[in-house]
Amino acid sequence: MSQPGTVSQPGTAPVVPRWGMVIDLNRCVGCQTCTIACKHANDTPPGVQWRRVLDVEQGTFPDVERLFLVVGCQHCADPPCVPVCPTGATRQREDGLVTMNYDVCIGCAYCAVSCPYQARTIVHETMGYYGEATIQERATAHPERRGVAQKCTFCKERVDDGLARGLVPGVDPEATPACSAACISQAIHFGDFNDPASKVSRLVREQPSLQLNAELGTDPQIRYLYTTPAVPGRETPAEADEEERLADPANPLVGTLQRFWDWRAAMNWIFGGIGSGLAIATGVTLAAGALDGARAPLLYLLSAVLVATGLFFVFLKIGRQMRFWRAATRWQSSWMTRELYAALVFFPAVLASLLVPGPLPFGLASLSAAAFLLCQAKILHRARGIPAWRVPLMPWMLLASGLLEGCGVLMLALTLMKAPIHASIGVAALVLVGVNAALWRAYVGSARSQGVPPLARRSLEALGPVLHVVGHGLPALLLGLAWLLPAGSGALCALAGLAAIAGGAAWKFRVIVRAGYTQGFGLSHVPQRGSGRRAAPARFAGHRS
Repeated sequence: MSQPGTVSQPGTAPVVPRWGMVIDLNRCVGCQTCTIACKHANDTPPGVQWRRVLDVEQGTFPDVERLFLVVGCQHCADPPCVPVCPTGATRQREDGLVTMNYDVCIGCAYCAVSCPYQARTIVHETMGYYGEATIQERATAHPERRGVAQKCTFCKERVDDGLARGLVPGVDPEATPACSAACISQAIHFGDFNDPASKVSRLVREQPSLQLNAELGTDPQIRYLYTTPAVPGRETPAEADEEERLADPANPLVGTLQRFWDWRAAMNWIFGGIGSGLAIATGVTLAAGALDGARAPLLYLLSAVLVATGLFFVFLKIGRQMRFWRAATRWQSSWMTRELYAALVFFPAVLASLLVPGPLPFGLASLSAAAFLLCQAKILHRARGIPAWRVPLMPWMLLASGLLEGCGVLMLALTLMKAPIHASIGVAALVLVGVNAALWRAYVGSARSQGVPPLARRSLEALGPVLHVVGHGLPALLLGLAWLLPAGSGALCALAGLAAIAGGAAWKFRVIVRAGYTQGFGLSHVPQRGSGRRAAPARFAGHRS
């Protein structure tokens, strides 16, 4: 039996199509018919548009132009949303369509922050257009979509039903996505890129086209035409006011601040990093003979409480909490699933360290905590839709910060236990302070070259001075005083630990909640039209633009 989307010819093997779109920027008039058709066909709730049209005005008078950019899920050949999903709710069909299984999704929003095209939406409370739901709204309600991720599917039901009836998607309106079928200017074309004879294949073969954010390597399957036989398009080189334009929230091409992972998500990285770091620091100091083994069980218990607190905040954040167990089903590719498995090893190991203290449970607890911290570092880094998170330094920053915070809470806990703090712990903390300071400086310094947008960079730069004083300078100063003043070293080390923990919490909260701006949309070429230097060239001899 053929898979959905396959086309079978009599006596031949099924031919797998590659569905995609070609959108002509010169033809789109911004009428929004496609958005209304999408909303009608898919019954999306208020405020949710799977297909959007951006009204883009660029330039400075008199050199200005206006164009309309149709956006939505790009059904990428290498979709970053698919491998991160911890439940398998987001999948890619053989014909390339990226689909959603609403009955499996837990609403963790990992796919949403991994999408570089702002194509995902999560609605936790369904509101009617008029306050109270109308008869029509109740008849077209989709309760299965509440609290889970939703997005454009290229109207896969229309495509599949049309194929079953012998229709041709992209040719027959009943088998074509609603946005394309309804477009009044024939700006949106749908078809099979694997069929050389299809209209979409012919269009991209005969005319130059672009892909949004192609530099990310997602290979989106919506291609945009920007030229005509009479008027060639033009490149969009960097201009003098580019930084200003990219820092303008009113610019529709500028990414907005993500709202999917809020302070509750930040708490997972804060408490998870502190707790796992403490377990690692405990294991290392035990192995080095710098810690009394009798105190280890209590320290591991404290680390477990901290990690559990972070995971509890994650539980509060997900949209379908009673499905949380499904997050254990995608270990092959999702670092969120791997984090859960690390926790499932960590907590029993901590329990064993309480019941039967010894090297084996101690070692297992520390190793699983290290795996947990590594997973946290990779989770944020794999969220490719947020430029400030996907930079190469991010995993190293989270690892180094967790280790420093672990040393900090270890010194604080030992002080409260009235236990001696071995000099090696202070030395390790001091080295980690230097490493964290260097990483933050390199992170902010390279942010522009790594594609971090201006709004995010400004937020990060604003935190820098405070972080360097509280999270780096103060711990270093206090640790230095502790070495010079042995009589008060315990209290000084405890204060240094508190400062290090505060610094780590501050930068994680800032990066996740305040600097988490989405990718935005990059256009390498645009139609040549408008006024001044952006005006189209004269068509006829003697005609002046």
